[in-house]
Amino acid sequence: MYKVFFNDRTVFFGDDFSKAFVKHKGLFYKYNNIHELGELVGMFAALTQINNLYIFHDDIVMLFEEFKACFNVIEAGGGVVLNQQGEFLVIYRNGTWDLPKGKLEEGEDFQTAALREVKEETGLQGLQLHEPLMSTYHTYALNENHILKKTRWFELLYSGREEPVLQAEEGITDYRWVTPGKTGFIRENSYASILDVLYMRNLL
Repeated sequence: MYKVFFNDRTVFFGDDFSKAFVKHKGLFYKYNNIHELGELVGMFAALTQINNLYIFHDDIVMLFEEFKACFNVIEAGGGVVLNQQGEFLVIYRNGTWDLPKGKLEEGEDFQTAALREVKEETGLQGLQLHEPLMSTYHTYALNENHILKKTRWFELLYSGREEPVLQAEEGITDYRWVTPGKTGFIRENSYASILDVLYMRNLL
């Protein structure tokens, strides 16, 4: 199943939402055509009191490709950095706890972009790219354009002793090495997509 975050709200994609219809509240829509889908996305963006949108069709891959066609798609790479004590790194960017990430540059793959962006935003040297974790999707508006950002996340290992040197021009002003489970401050002030990554890695 795919899902896309609209800030802290979620769009789910599937081929059968009969159980979700019984258990959850939200908008439910059976895909018909891309024009109708585009109107639905705009309506959901405006109806901020509705938390969930469920879109279903027998061909989920086709459905998600049609959904992506309603946006300008940007690709990014990001990392969950773990140190030798088993702690993970979060950064404080523009008033919100976040993970280091950034857009792919021309000719880059996701792994290269993730490693470069983590180095640039944290100043950590000697990082080792360990394994892929997951991909997240979230939307935002930029100069009246509707953006869908795909971020592919990787686990990175840090064996050094130097503390991060933060990239201030990216709005990063603080950081913490966090013990898994001691994450209340993150859950209170982070993005749903970031929490999804940390939850998947059993760090929350």
